Amino acid sequence: MPRLEELANVALRVPSILVLDLLYKCDIEGLTEHLKAKNEDMLFKYKYVIWNMYYLGHLINVVVLVLPLRHIVTLYLHMLVALLLYMGHQISKDYVREELQYGYEGAVYLDSLAFNRFVSAMTSQIILSTLCAFLMKTRKVWLFSAHMLPLLARLCTAPHTTLLTVNTFSMGLSGAAITMFLLSNLFVPYSLARAAYSELLQLEVIELYRLLAVGISLWNQFAVPVLFTVFWFVLFVVQLCSDTMSGNAASAAHQGIMFFLLTSVSECCATPYSLLGLTFVVSYLALGLLNLCKFYLGGYAAVQNENVMHRGVTEGVTLLLLALQTGLLDMQALQRTFLLSIILFIVVTSTLQSMIEITDPIVLALGASRNRSLWKHFRGLSMCLLLLVFPVFMAYKISQFFHMDFWLLILVSSCMLTSLQVTGTMLIYSLFMVELFRSDPIESLDEVIYWVNAVSRVLEFVVALCVVAYGTWESLFGEWSWMGASVIIIHSYFNVWLRAQSGWRSFLLRQEAAKKINSLPRATAQQLQQHNDVCSICFQDMSSAVITYCGHFFHGNCLRKWLYVQETCPMCHQTVQPSQQGQNQPFGDSPAAPPQRDTEPEPAAQEGDSNPNTDPHQEMQSDDIKPPGST
Repeated sequence: MPRLEELANVALRVPSILVLDLLYKCDIEGLTEHLKAKNEDMLFKYKYVIWNMYYLGHLINVVVLVLPLRHIVTLYLHMLVALLLYMGHQISKDYVREELQYGYEGAVYLDSLAFNRFVSAMTSQIILSTLCAFLMKTRKVWLFSAHMLPLLARLCTAPHTTLLTVNTFSMGLSGAAITMFLLSNLFVPYSLARAAYSELLQLEVIELYRLLAVGISLWNQFAVPVLFTVFWFVLFVVQLCSDTMSGNAASAAHQGIMFFLLTSVSECCATPYSLLGLTFVVSYLALGLLNLCKFYLGGYAAVQNENVMHRGVTEGVTLLLLALQTGLLDMQALQRTFLLSIILFIVVTSTLQSMIEITDPIVLALGASRNRSLWKHFRGLSMCLLLLVFPVFMAYKISQFFHMDFWLLILVSSCMLTSLQVTGTMLIYSLFMVELFRSDPIESLDEVIYWVNAVSRVLEFVVALCVVAYGTWESLFGEWSWMGASVIIIHSYFNVWLRAQSGWRSFLLRQEAAKKINSLPRATAQQLQQHNDVCSICFQDMSSAVITYCGHFFHGNCLRKWLYVQETCPMCHQTVQPSQQGQNQPFGDSPAAPPQRDTEPEPAAQEGDSNPNTDPHQEMQSDDIKPPGST
């Protein structure tokens, strides 16, 4: 039952949106201009009535759209009963017309043809009346039997002129009953709105977070994304059938199936309702594609781990904003088709970028974790190959259809950036795999990976810089517009300035970390043997190490990576500073008892530091001497 209610909640609201979409497409201005009347006064009245009916149609459909589900079901049941009553009256009308044509006015049971016709019509009327009573949940079948009066009159051998009168009377009786019912329920929407307003007042939705909670609750209750998605698919199917039956498919076969589909899609986004429906459709398609990418790379468990940024919302919002910003709704069909193709190209590029964000950590984790599953590696590499080739193919195709300008350059550059990111990921993966098949690890692997990333980021920066330079040149010496200037400013800030700032900050951080590592003393073999412990960062044995001035031992590469993140010692959280001039030896052999920074050095240590000819063995012995009272 919950599934059935969810289905009914969507299916019963779709007709209201379809009617609103049709009302939006109605050219009321053109209709009123072609009206003809005897005088200006009558023409004004006609226009007044038409506009009132137009607004009333909007109001009624909006009210039906926001009704609770049980009231919508009741409304549709009443509409179905009205339709059944209309069918009953049509059956009676057809029966009376056939009787008039047949010309027999005697008892129906005396003529076989008249009797068969009567039995057939009476059976249909009884079924309709019973069905109406069943839908209205009542046993008073006679309430819905007004359309049977002509048949009862014929059974009483009434003359043909009387049959016409009785038929007209039965139709008037049903119409009066329907009118009384509508008048008695005329204020039901007002009562519902008043009850909803009272509930809102009780909830005290004056506060923003409560108002937001009510909005989210209504959004979920009406299933807005699913509702508009179903509405758009219905509209799209109707448009496809209309184009196929009108012969447009034959002419589109010469231009390609893609152009035919794009034309149909553009026809289905000519109103705000259909554009909103297309937005949700694109969001669901992007979500499905991203989930398919996750499932292909990591299986069902990866699909369950949802990222807020990978739910298709970005793609849908991008399409909606670009459509509103470029005035898509106000364009002609052909112009709308070409503009929509560009917008969908941008949306696909955004989806590919999200797929890269999903693929990149999985592929790098496969290489870094030394996973030997060939199937996992094949899936990761095949996805990278797809993300490498497909953007290039898209850029080639779109450059074939449009003349190169600033906007097309932005589209092509986004494809180039996507391919560059995938190339950097595959190079780093290759380095991990090379280290996997080596007997000894690559000491400078981290530096190599950094420079691979740096080259990739520099190329991305150069591409963004070229786009800004071309756009500036076109704005200064070509056609200038506020839209182009705003895009250049935004592109310059986000894709040029922020990238340059981030890259330079990362470079300075690495330089400072390398300077600190190079200034730290290296542990001797005897110190490593006496330390006899693993690196506290990577938990691996140490064949070489550096010693911080707080007396802790680490691998040089491990400590360098740590200093990229923060400038403190991983063990005691003291700040790691580069050595001062003349400090070339560690303070002591034992890291468990580091020297106190605030105490003055011992005279023997001062003499040892000041005498360059001192024997290193004597220095080690002097370091082992402890002050009196120490443990």
